[in-house]
Amino acid sequence: MAKGGEVKLIGGWPSPFVMRPRIALNLKGLEYEFLEEKFGAKSELLLRSNPVHKKIPVLLHADRPVCESLVIVQYIDEAWPSSGPSILPSDPYDRATARFWAAYIDEKWFPSMSGIARAQGEEAKKAAIDQVVEGLSLLEDAFGKISKGKPFFGGDTIGFLDIALGCFLGWVRVTERTQGLKLLDQAKVPGLAKWAERFCADSAVKGVMPETEKLAEFAKLIMAKFRAPPPQ
Repeated sequence: MAKGGEVKLIGGWPSPFVMRPRIALNLKGLEYEFLEEKFGAKSELLLRSNPVHKKIPVLLHADRPVCESLVIVQYIDEAWPSSGPSILPSDPYDRATARFWAAYIDEKWFPSMSGIARAQGEEAKKAAIDQVVEGLSLLEDAFGKISKGKPFFGGDTIGFLDIALGCFLGWVRVTERTQGLKLLDQAKVPGLAKWAERFCADSAVKGVMPETEKLAEFAKLIMAKFRAPPPQ
């Protein structure tokens, strides 16, 4: 168990990347202080703690910074091995497989989903949607193979790949609402649809998963900033 004040997390509530270490900390039953960053501003602590990327999240463990969301999740698992369930698979091949799909999600799938709202014109939007749907089909197949019939990618409990994908479920809901889509379609990706329900209902997730309405309002702020003309 982490001592009071030993663990701090610099982040912001709407960020799916910040949600990753928050879920990991909850799974491990660790107490931590959440240091909320203001939207559009970067604190002195953040700039000092992450001078390379200047981005959230940053975990401070005994004042030593750890950056990048999935690196932080792995660090939490390794730094507190006896607290809570293991987050990363114990088998080297399973661990490599989880990391492969986590990289796919961050490098291919999520950029396509965030590109739906930013797409210029119907053709570009359709291309982005098709990429997301194709990715979900691949992840549906991966879920069947990796979970081996259990509730989560991690087996009986939430694991590394569950966190990597599940953190985006709030933004999936916002995209579905604002674009009139059904991405997690029970008819097309039944395994993922049921997995998403289980993931969001888990006690480690419920307290940190943003409400769809609140997240949708935040999305409007982001899009307004995205569409604003550059300063003269």
